[in-house]
Amino acid sequence: MILPTAELLDRIPTPVYFYDLDLLEATLKALTEAAGTDQRFRVHYAIKANPRPQLLDIIKSYGLGADCVSGNEVTAAIEAGFEPGKIFFAGVGKTDEEILTALHAGIGCFNVESEQELYVIDDFAREEMMTANIALRVNPEIDAHTHRYITTGLSENKFGIPMSQLDRIVGIALRLKGCRLMGLHFHIGSQIRNFDSFKLLCERINALTSHFDRKGIHFSSINVGGGLGIDYDNPDSEPIPPFSDYFRIFRENLNLAADQTLHFELGRSVTGQCAALISKVLYIKEGDTRRFAIIDAGMTDLIRPALYQATHTIVAIDKPADAPVMKYDVVGPVCESSDVFATDVALPELRRGDYVAIMSAGAYGEAMASRYNLRDLPEAVFSI
Repeated sequence: MILPTAELLDRIPTPVYFYDLDLLEATLKALTEAAGTDQRFRVHYAIKANPRPQLLDIIKSYGLGADCVSGNEVTAAIEAGFEPGKIFFAGVGKTDEEILTALHAGIGCFNVESEQELYVIDDFAREEMMTANIALRVNPEIDAHTHRYITTGLSENKFGIPMSQLDRIVGIALRLKGCRLMGLHFHIGSQIRNFDSFKLLCERINALTSHFDRKGIHFSSINVGGGLGIDYDNPDSEPIPPFSDYFRIFRENLNLAADQTLHFELGRSVTGQCAALISKVLYIKEGDTRRFAIIDAGMTDLIRPALYQATHTIVAIDKPADAPVMKYDVVGPVCESSDVFATDVALPELRRGDYVAIMSAGAYGEAMASRYNLRDLPEAVFSI
C-alpha cells in the first residue's frame, strides 16, 4: 500500500489509521472477478473486520452482502445501503432486541448457533407474524491450525452446533412455524493460509448434504463462512489475497447443486491490507541488553499482537536507503507489559519524532480499539 510522507504526517495527530482506498478498490475488483459470474456464489463482507462507513460504502458498491454479528452491525449495514436480503446475522449471543431489529429489517438469514436460540427466534417471528429464514451453524470438527482464540470449528467451541446433535435439531427446525430452514452454515476459523483446511471443509459438507439428501432433506443454501488469511509478514509482495485459488477450492471440491447458493463471509481478506497504523516515536530507551522504540500507538489502538501474539510488519517512514540498521523492541505507552508490537525487529535507526507504520492493520485494528487508560481513540485519514 502507499504510505503517507513524514511531511504530511507532521500535520496529522498520531496515532492514526491511514487507509489506501485505491488498494481497497483493487482488492474488491480482484475478489468479484475471482468469484466469477456463477450466480450461485454470493459474497458477504464480515462487518466485524472493519465497520468504517467510508469502507462500507465502497464495499457495498461492488454488490457484496453483509455478514453481521450484532444488532448494531445489522443497523450499520442497512444505513450503508446493503440490501436487507443480502444481510446475514450470526453470533452465539443474539439478544431479544437484536433479533427483533434483524426481523424488522427483513434480513436474508439468521445463522443459528444453538437449539435454544432456534426456539427464541421462532417465538419472536410468530409473535411478529413473520417468518425468519435460518441456517444452522455446524461445527464440522476441523482444526484450522490457527491461534486457539480464532479457531471456531471444533465441537467444544462456544460457536455452533456439534454434528452429533445436528440430525435432531434439523428435525426441530423443520417443524417450527416461525422459521424457514434454508441451509447449513460453517466457519472453521480465521487467518487460514493452508487451503487444505478448506478442502477438508468441502469433504465434510459433501458428506452432510448427502446424508440429508438421503433423508429427503435438501438445503437451498450452504454457507462456508470466511477465514481466508492475508500475508502479514510480506504485505507488499501480496497486497491482494489469492482469491482465485480460494474460490477454486470450492468450485472443484464442493458438490453444489444447481439450485443451491453458496455463501462466503470474507472480512480480513477484503480490508486487511488497505490500512496501516501510523505512529510517532516518543523515546528511544537503551536497556542493558535491549533497545526500545517507545511509540505513541499502543495495544488500545491495535490489540492483535497483545491478544493473539500476532505479527505485523513495521516500516520506518521516509528513512534513507543507506541508514544504519538497528534492532528494537517496538512498544507502546499503555501500562501493560503485553503492550508490545514487535521484539528484536531490525529497522533503520530511529530517533524521537520519526514515524513508523504498522502494516496490515485494516482488519481487526481500528474496529477493536478501546479507551483503556482513558486514551483517545485513533483517528482515520484516507488516501485521495
